[in-house]
Amino acid sequence: MDLFKKCYDYTMAKEAMAAGLYPYFHALQTGQDTIVTMSNKENVLMIGSNNYLGLTNDPRVIQAAVEATTKYGSGCSGSRFLNGTLDLHITLEERLAKFMRKEKALLFSAGFLANLGIISAIAGRGDYILCDRANHASIYDGCRLSFAKMYKYEHNDMDDLENLLKKLGKDAPKLIITDGVFSMEGDLANLPEIVRLARKYNARILVDDAHGIGVLGANGRGTAEYFGLEDEVDMIMGTFSKSFASLGGFLVASEPVCHYVQHVSRPLIFTASMTPAATGAALKALEIIETEPERRKHLLSLANDFRTRLKEHGFIVRDGVTPIIPILVGDMQKTFLFCKVLFEHGVYVNPVVAPAVPADATLIRTSLTATHTKEQIDRALQTLVKVGKELAVIPA
Repeated sequence: MDLFKKCYDYTMAKEAMAAGLYPYFHALQTGQDTIVTMSNKENVLMIGSNNYLGLTNDPRVIQAAVEATTKYGSGCSGSRFLNGTLDLHITLEERLAKFMRKEKALLFSAGFLANLGIISAIAGRGDYILCDRANHASIYDGCRLSFAKMYKYEHNDMDDLENLLKKLGKDAPKLIITDGVFSMEGDLANLPEIVRLARKYNARILVDDAHGIGVLGANGRGTAEYFGLEDEVDMIMGTFSKSFASLGGFLVASEPVCHYVQHVSRPLIFTASMTPAATGAALKALEIIETEPERRKHLLSLANDFRTRLKEHGFIVRDGVTPIIPILVGDMQKTFLFCKVLFEHGVYVNPVVAPAVPADATLIRTSLTATHTKEQIDRALQTLVKVGKELAVIPA
């Protein structure tokens, strides 16, 4: 059998294209902002971005990227392990460790690589990983790369997690991994209970806080700070592609853990380091996160108001505190159609379908940005209501 047979037989995407319902790979002709030009359509209201603090077009962040490029060039031409470490990387690591109140930080070239590199280094044969079913795909790939035995527990089901911990016993080396903010659902991990169970059964904790850092907590340090549990979480992973308006990932943890990962993580050792532009931009974004708390306060206020108003109009929306606000549709074709018609009306959202969610729980994922105006949020709501009624997602 030809190795490429699976490629020839894959027709799902082309069928969606033929039906005019394909929702992916829209090309931006402008930068990421609250209003964009996308697929040659102007004045598109973006409510499907992870640009939570609105920093991708901030002149200070752009200037920092330009200055770093001017000083260091366009790339590093090697891995951190060999010739690819800049003093700028070290500065960012030191600043991150101080900001996150951990002993040390370690940079990766992408958030996905961070999870691959952390998990595959820390866990191995003879170790056990307990993984929330709703965790990000990079966590699952990191678990596979690790060769540890992985068990999935039902999403935020602490009874299920405890049953697995009981079966493994206190002496088995165990790592509990959870998203801090779940990227599709927008809800939070039950971190207080995870911490309690980890201490009870002698397990370590890794929190992927890609969608929490910069947004949650009094100082923007994410889910652990939100719950007052920063000292109880062993490792926190973050990314620069959301609130930090850049590209890359990082680990913050104790010095021995970071030192170990730094010297055994294949995804770190064999990948070129973060570009100067990405590093400079992330550094400036970190400074803004530290000094402009009004951004996240405004963002969370916008999200709370938007979530409430969606419910008032009859949309099925999960309770939450984050700027990720998914709306239940419950049918893949209708989800694609909803996204298509919204886009025709000048509003961009994300479709979330199987296997990311169960087939009968498909969503459109909306997400807000701190630089959205009240008028833009009103426009988004009016469009959602109009199209929602047309497609019978909400009562007419």
